[in-house]
Amino acid sequence: QVQLVESGGGLVQPGGSLRLSCAASGSGFSRYAMAWYRQAPGKQRELVAIITSGGSTTYVDSMKGRFTISRDNAENTVYLQMSSLKPEDTAVYYCYVWGTSIWGQGTQVTVSS
Repeated sequence: QVQLVESGGGLVQPGGSLRLSCAASGSGFSRYAMAWYRQAPGKQRELVAIITSGGSTTYVDSMKGRFTISRDNAENTVYLQMSSLKPEDTAVYYCYVWGTSIWGQGTQVTVSS
């Protein structure tokens, strides 16, 4: 079974960039669609972006043009490149194996001056 570990979160100023990584262990990573979600304080977890096993991507409208999801199947890793960050992007970001109950532990992103 796939297990996930996110990294790359931190404190960034408004307008800055971060790249999150989600490293998967276990077999079968390349067969799965993967997703990034986020959960801001006091809010429900929300979808950010999805990438299929073949590399097709889908984004929530508010993230389009600022966030890019990608994957490296050879490295068993999925990425989320975030740019033009805003304070409202502050949240814990989670990696998820689409269609399963498999979540990572999350990585905190804080956008603040």
